Amino acid sequence: MKSPKLKILLLEAIHPGARDMLVDAGHDVELLPSALKEDELVARLPGVNLVGIRSKTRLTDRALEAARELYAVGCFCIGTNQVDLASANRRGVPVFNAPFSNTRSVAELIIAEVVCLARQLGDRSREVHDGTWKKAATSCFEVRGKTLGIVGYGHIGRQIGVIAEMMGLRVVFFDVAQRLPMGNNRACATLDELFAEADFVTLHVPETPQTKDMIGEAELAKMKPGSYLLNASRGTVVVIDALAAALRSGHLAGAAVDVYPEEPESNGKGFESALRGLPNVILTPHIGGSTAEAQAAIGREVATSLAKFAESGATTGAVNFPEVELPLTRGQRRLVNVHRNVPGVLRDINRVVAGSGANIHAQILSTDPEIGYLLMDLDEAAAIAVRDEVDKLPTSIRTRVL
Repeated sequence: MKSPKLKILLLEAIHPGARDMLVDAGHDVELLPSALKEDELVARLPGVNLVGIRSKTRLTDRALEAARELYAVGCFCIGTNQVDLASANRRGVPVFNAPFSNTRSVAELIIAEVVCLARQLGDRSREVHDGTWKKAATSCFEVRGKTLGIVGYGHIGRQIGVIAEMMGLRVVFFDVAQRLPMGNNRACATLDELFAEADFVTLHVPETPQTKDMIGEAELAKMKPGSYLLNASRGTVVVIDALAAALRSGHLAGAAVDVYPEEPESNGKGFESALRGLPNVILTPHIGGSTAEAQAAIGREVATSLAKFAESGATTGAVNFPEVELPLTRGQRRLVNVHRNVPGVLRDINRVVAGSGANIHAQILSTDPEIGYLLMDLDEAAAIAVRDEVDKLPTSIRTRVL
């Protein structure tokens, strides 16, 4: 069963290795260096079968409505909040991402920033660049023996905990889900308990309604005097004005921030933040996963998901879709059907197949509250006719044959 040739659009300078993988799979791939705004997407997406984006492209309901031939979306990053996931689901479009590929890069950045904050390296470097010599040991510390508090103990949080422990830090963590501690990392029962113990607090939580503004004035006040806050998770997690106030008052000794509530759409001048110019504050432009290794790994991970979907309809790893994977059946054609999740759909599809006289060699169906996703391997001679009839069913959203 050969993968059909699809038209693929990759935006935002996605790693060329991803393009090469998809070209090698037999697809027509266009790689663009930057994001497209909504009007540009509406104009470019008609006729596109697969689209790959990073964090700056917004796939809104309007853009998805224009993309009538779009089969899947690849987010070449961890987050998927830039895609209207519910709209994509309703239209039968699975969305894939790369939740693990930049884990090490983010973890290394956080560990480096812990050391930099403890030694005020950002300030000392800037002063020397400006011609000022300020050799001092005041308020500078070794990190060995200090306590690192990790909020969100997922893949990144656990990796940070392992590395931090190797450097001699004590590690505590808090997560809303029960997590198996790594090494001597210790779970805290509450966030307040972590704040009371940690000399450094690093945030690694997703963007959800529950995490929006989760670190504000009240939470910052509960942190140890002279402690440090690091955020490389999502910009909406920390109330920036409250953080700036805690730094100016001296309650916090420093901070490292990589993500912001509002970020520029492109590189260049114009970034504004209440944190600019504050002492011992490291500000970076959302570069947690910006290493050659991470971008190559992300490219491989998402391109592999897209290629598997194109070849077999596999949706394993999709964030908004029933997860289905069925081994290919030699010599058959695969019917791929997305339908509204209402009673009687499989009955109606099986009636169509029975009426065609085709034999079903393999099939799998999975549902979520809104849609059902069916893969069915049929005799090659009957597959196209069955597709045409199934597509006419009032419950069908999208039907293809591979």
